[in-house]
Amino acid sequence: MPTCIGLMSGTSLDGVDGVLADFDAATLRPTRLRAHIHAAMPEALAEEMLALNRSGVDELHRAALAANALMRLYADVVARLLAEAGLAPDDVLALGAHGQTVRHRPLAFDGIGYSLQLVNGALLAERSGIATVCDFRSADLAAGGQGAPLVPAFHAACFTHPGQDVAVLNLGGIANLTLLPAAGGVSGFDVGPGNLLMDLWSRRCGPHPYDVDGVLAASGAVLPDLLAELLADPFFEQPPPKSTGRDHFHAEWLDRALRRTARGDADAADIMATLAELTAVGVARALRAQMPGVRRLRICGGGAFNRHLMARLRALLPGVEPESTAADGIPPDQVEALAFAWLAACRLSGRSASLPSVTGARAARVLGAVYAAPARA
Repeated sequence: MPTCIGLMSGTSLDGVDGVLADFDAATLRPTRLRAHIHAAMPEALAEEMLALNRSGVDELHRAALAANALMRLYADVVARLLAEAGLAPDDVLALGAHGQTVRHRPLAFDGIGYSLQLVNGALLAERSGIATVCDFRSADLAAGGQGAPLVPAFHAACFTHPGQDVAVLNLGGIANLTLLPAAGGVSGFDVGPGNLLMDLWSRRCGPHPYDVDGVLAASGAVLPDLLAELLADPFFEQPPPKSTGRDHFHAEWLDRALRRTARGDADAADIMATLAELTAVGVARALRAQMPGVRRLRICGGGAFNRHLMARLRALLPGVEPESTAADGIPPDQVEALAFAWLAACRLSGRSASLPSVTGARAARVLGAVYAAPARA
């Protein structure tokens, strides 16, 4: 029974989630969650990661140092996970580390494009003493795919219910959907902004890096003209396969919409309510278009804790039963990190974990590059 660690720092830049879990040796389904750690990302590192999403001075040097700093944070999380579970590095088969995505431009420019995660697998293996798997997107990109989203294959392993259409919604910085039809098969795609723009607005307006419980959004009123301007972006109507990130949905994108609608001086709560509605409407439209008969919706990611956003999803999706993934035994704030532990287990087992039906690649590929643990003296 392999034991693996997964590490995830998402688009929201709020911190690192780490999970230590056991997997069934034959099926690689997770059988036991042993430990979970969340470590806040230092503000200076988060600001640097955000800045590196745009061209800047000496960015190669800065990116290399930011990756090293992130690995030190990852290694601290690994040490805390091992301590909580009472394990040694030798007890863990591998760890999967996503790194921090700073650029995501699949299929762009030369027909291949790129997706850049800041990660240093050799440094993390050295510091943790555990074989490290990272660079999960490159093989899919090389095969003509988007390289994202990565989690639908894991969702299929954990949340499929025979005889039922199931949708899994990950509300991270970007919202993505996984569709698991009763008839079989898997599809999935990025919907658009999840928490990304709401978090950005929260940082501008007050002391919190996110809208705690959706309180600010709930106190405001949706601005219909601003919402219409935001939803007019062609990405929302683009058919799958598709993926996105801060390269598309960023502060300047929001500021342009505020200028066009002359809403720059609007009440902060009204703008937050509109951004929450953007996420909810984007998800509801995508789900109705791609799986209109679905009733079972499982939700994970930080957005699952936003009460206002969850209420808006229920209102916009009558007949659908939105529930946290906790209903299936996996807390919503642990799903993505657990997915990278699973991806590491797949890589060490030589199993493909990509889905051409999701990314558009020519064929499935084994994902990830492996950095061996340092030899013991």
